[in-house]
Amino acid sequence: METKTISVPDISCDHCKMSIEGATGDLNGVDNSSVDIPGKTVTVTYEAEKVDLEQIVSAIEEQGYEVAQ
Repeated sequence: METKTISVPDISCDHCKMSIEGATGDLNGVDNSSVDIPGKTVTVTYEAEKVDLEQIVSAIEEQGYEVAQ
């Protein structure tokens, strides 16, 4: 398992949290996804053999949120 924290500056509310956690949590290989609204971050625990960081970032961006690099 790997854990990464991703910066998402557009996070501002519970809707953002539910949208991002839902999208990333649905990915095969994601064990846990947690949004920190005040910190504007998403922490994801995942199995690198099943899903890569690029797919996780894409899932966040497909919800309309820009990921800071």
